[in-house]
Amino acid sequence: MKKEVVIIGGGIIGLCCAYYLQQDGHQVTIVDKSDISRGASFVNAGYITPSHFIPLAAPGMITKGLKWMLNSSSPFYVKPRLDADFLKWSWLFKKSATAKHVEQSIPVIKDINLLGRELYAELKKSNDFDFHFERKGLLMCYQTEKAGEEEWNIGERAIQEGLNVQHLTKEEVKKFEPNVDFNIKGAVFYDSDAHMTPNDFMKQMIAFLKTKGVLFYTNEAITNLAVSNDKIVSVQTSKRTLKADEFVLSAGTWSSVLAKKLQINIPLQAGKGYSINVTEDTGISMPAILVEAKVAVTPMRGFTRFAGTMEIGGINHDMNPKRVKAVANTAEGFYNGLQIPKSAIDAATCGLRPCSPDGLPYIGKTENYKNLTIATGHAMMGWSLGPATGKLVSELISERKTSMRLDGFEVGRFSF
Repeated sequence: MKKEVVIIGGGIIGLCCAYYLQQDGHQVTIVDKSDISRGASFVNAGYITPSHFIPLAAPGMITKGLKWMLNSSSPFYVKPRLDADFLKWSWLFKKSATAKHVEQSIPVIKDINLLGRELYAELKKSNDFDFHFERKGLLMCYQTEKAGEEEWNIGERAIQEGLNVQHLTKEEVKKFEPNVDFNIKGAVFYDSDAHMTPNDFMKQMIAFLKTKGVLFYTNEAITNLAVSNDKIVSVQTSKRTLKADEFVLSAGTWSSVLAKKLQINIPLQAGKGYSINVTEDTGISMPAILVEAKVAVTPMRGFTRFAGTMEIGGINHDMNPKRVKAVANTAEGFYNGLQIPKSAIDAATCGLRPCSPDGLPYIGKTENYKNLTIATGHAMMGWSLGPATGKLVSELISERKTSMRLDGFEVGRFSF
């Protein structure tokens, strides 16, 4: 049955929800507080990552976080603050960071990433798009034996999960990257992964959706949500009232703020990441993560992107020059001869990734309101999981069997 659907949030998740809902015959409207030209969906590393099946909430992360808390340029930085939401999130993170949680999460995260990769490949094959998409795999490059051992332990587990993984020497890495002089000991190679140019895809998807009749209301913040009994009746923006049969909340980090208006608890913290684009020829042709500093390197259409850090410090787009410089210094330390221009560092951008306490997204209907579907909390995997989430949301709203089970993604799992 055709329904009218309002999607709150026009990032990668919101756009993919709109795409599959429109494909299923629904009338879709997207409303966003920005002009949908910036943010995490545009400045991320562009990875599709079945390899990243370990949730952020894992044993050892608390210890690392405490150590890194003293270093504002560390890979994972938590800014301490007396804020009730942050303190609750931190407690839930600590509670989730167990070996049992990791084991339960691995197949779930892997499967939704594989679904995302499959759907991106389908979109690429269609005549509707011409975005950049390459499946070259991913190099996890390390400089120390300890980091290499830890990474290979994950690689061995990935092999148990059915992924194709190789442990490479520095000389073997050279076969993958003949035009790069690496300062590394070796790398773990994941054949499963792919990469894209995010802003390329975002612009094409927005243009396509408009041709299909999807309405966009941008630069309009949600000011109120009207409810009646167990349903949302309408949302009020700064300019208009929008009524619909179904509503999707996919507003990234802001989702938890809006959910509070409905007395729905979805703990989220903004994980800020920084991005540097280098238009000069770097010789880099393979996506790589520089393991010790968690810096991602992606050859994109027309430039190379260096992205990294996870900064839990509230909802803001304040730039921290130390953290930007740390990303540049790490890249130059792994690639001999690489020089990132000051102009590129000065032009660095940031985006906020919505992080749940257990490292799993929220995807599903709410108990409170029959016509509200939540889709947020994807953290660093938002880009990778965009199409998979969009398809699952459309299947829920269209009342069809979902492409995979939603165990682990329950919206109300932290109700209190």
